[in-house]
Amino acid sequence: MSEVILEAMRRRDIKTVAAIEDLCFPEPWSERLLNDELRLANRRYMVARINNDIVGYVGWMFVDDEVHVNTIATIPDLRGHGIASRLLLEGIGVAVERGVTGVTLEVGATNSAAQRLYQYFGLAPVGVRRGYYAGGEDAIVMWNREIASDTDRLRRDEIARGLG
Repeated sequence: MSEVILEAMRRRDIKTVAAIEDLCFPEPWSERLLNDELRLANRRYMVARINNDIVGYVGWMFVDDEVHVNTIATIPDLRGHGIASRLLLEGIGVAVERGVTGVTLEVGATNSAAQRLYQYFGLAPVGVRRGYYAGGEDAIVMWNREIASDTDRLRRDEIARGLG
């Protein structure tokens, strides 16, 4: 696989990101919603590119000393190649630099692959949001409240080494 380049999402990326949303989620975010999100000061969106093509993205919402992963996706053909891990590593690194100590997200109760990825990053299930997703699927709420710790930094260093 070619090199993965991470960079800030720009307005010109929204159409492609919305198309990936359509591929990946039963209730995809619209171009308008993505555009609105990019304007908010407490948000940060990044895209992953291979050969200049967007292959994944992540959106973060910063609130006090916490960061919430609003959305993350990789095009289906490239799942399992470390793209989401690279996006998470970069975003958590930026969050720690900003003084953030905890990261949270919701993940579909049936999305075991994503749950395993998040557990790899030290997030643990702490609750359930009943009927949170399309069709009534529950969401598992996951947290890692120690992202600024030495232990967690070492975990991320190990993940990064595994990505090459």
